[in-house]
Amino acid sequence: MIDLHTHSLLSDGELLPSELARRAEAKGYEAIGITDHVDASNIDFVIPRIIKACGMINKYWKIKVIPGIEISHAPIEEIKNFVRYARKKGIKLIVGHGETLSEPVIKGTNKAYIEAGVDILAHPGMISVSDVKLAKRKKVNLEITTRKNHLKTNRHVINLAVKYGANLVLNTDTHSPNDLIDNKYKYYFLKKLNLNMLQIKKIENNSVKLIKC
Repeated sequence: MIDLHTHSLLSDGELLPSELARRAEAKGYEAIGITDHVDASNIDFVIPRIIKACGMINKYWKIKVIPGIEISHAPIEEIKNFVRYARKKGIKLIVGHGETLSEPVIKGTNKAYIEAGVDILAHPGMISVSDVKLAKRKKVNLEITTRKNHLKTNRHVINLAVKYGANLVLNTDTHSPNDLIDNKYKYYFLKKLNLNMLQIKKIENNSVKLIKC
């Protein structure tokens, strides 16, 4: 199990980074990305703390913890600057908060994150064909999510990604301990979305590639 979109109490999650990682390890996780929400108000606060916590965890525990951020509700004009800043400061995993139907995300945000070269476009909602094609060209992974308030558009995202060859990853968008899943549930969830084992293995491999970067 690799999960590259989770939140600690450094943003709106319930757990310290270390407890989040430990609970994931106990669930059988191989790797987890801790990707707390950031904007201009807290990006300089969150980044060094995430990096420090992940460094200590990786020193002593078997689970691999990736220091990340989720840029959330940022002005479209500043997204590229946020991505450049985070990379420069040592962040290894950048998630863009996509145009989910459950929040008033500004139209055009999906495209802006893809153009900026985020690693994962989270819960991209009713993403357009042109944005899916762009994600393929830019090698941006599109997220399938288990989170209840974002999963209604999973089939739409999958159908377009499969049709146009864009990469998919599965994440939980964990905010509380109960959001974490195990491998058994992962396979159940993906099969319910009519994905076959070859497609599921490809999704898993996309996550593996991200944790090796």
